[in-house]
Amino acid sequence: MAPPLSADPVFDSLVTPMAWTDRHVRIEGCNPAFARWLGVSARRLLDQPLAALEVEGEALRRALVADAGDGAEQLRLRRIELAFLGGEPRFADGWLSRREGGGWMLEAHPVDEFPGEDPLRVLPSALAAALKGLAHELRNPLAGLKGAAQLLARRVEDGESRELVGLIQSEVARLTELIDQLLAPSPPQPHAALNIHGVLERVLRLAEHEAGWVVKLIRDYDPSLPDMAGDADRLTQATWNLVRNAIQAGAANVTLRTRIERGVRIADAVHALALRLEIIDDGRGVPEELAEQIFLPLVSGRADGSGLGLALAQQVVREHRGSLAYRSRPGHTVFTLLLPLAAKEQNDEG
Repeated sequence: MAPPLSADPVFDSLVTPMAWTDRHVRIEGCNPAFARWLGVSARRLLDQPLAALEVEGEALRRALVADAGDGAEQLRLRRIELAFLGGEPRFADGWLSRREGGGWMLEAHPVDEFPGEDPLRVLPSALAAALKGLAHELRNPLAGLKGAAQLLARRVEDGESRELVGLIQSEVARLTELIDQLLAPSPPQPHAALNIHGVLERVLRLAEHEAGWVVKLIRDYDPSLPDMAGDADRLTQATWNLVRNAIQAGAANVTLRTRIERGVRIADAVHALALRLEIIDDGRGVPEELAEQIFLPLVSGRADGSGLGLALAQQVVREHRGSLAYRSRPGHTVFTLLLPLAAKEQNDEG
């Protein structure tokens, strides 16, 4: 068998999580990035069956067993879910490579469970242009309807007619706001120092006003979090959109949780420190048929939804160089925002 690779400084210096096994497919070693990614010490991983790290599904186990004798030198596993003894699940695209003398090398490329695709990349440019054109075409008729409703409101006297005119006015206002968001989303403002918990308290006040006693709102804050640079109004709007979605999905409990993450990869960059913000609810969950589309504009799981809330939330997170992802099943949905802390903030934390 090849000598243990843990002594090789090349692997220790890599930011890509890597682990390797003996010929019995038990973990023989890993680099610091792998242990840090799973949130466990490297020593605790030693001698554990590699397949035991897989949380759901059997892609990893099947690959290790089925291909044990067919000579395959390298296997690709798409979006496997790994964790150590009930820890927080991590998702990765994995590469399995044979080691000389027996055993396997696993190279994990972390991904989000359901990454929000950038709408500008996913939607064909022609469709995006058509949406803008349609919004422009609707503006004039809506302005006419608004004016006509205002004139009617002055002329009608009975209560039923006033109620119907009020309905027309409210629906015209809603459609106008939707079109304004499509044509002219709020531009990002210069970032300034802010306390994320101050942002979350604003969101909770909005939630208390909308949901009242029907929903239990739970704070799970890390008090050691440093201030971060950002746009407080935009972050409030993005987080409120996520909390409101949870409320509208029938949640009885909504938790806002903050934590510090170290050595976080976001897109192609590795950040020494990042804020992890989770919005957790026990509502109906994301409809399975929309699982990989919910971040696209105009996609909604509700008949009365605009389909812009999650798209806007993702846009705000991208403005802060972060990522937004989620995992969901009925009764347990978690939206996770990862927001990197700037170099100055990292130094202050240290």
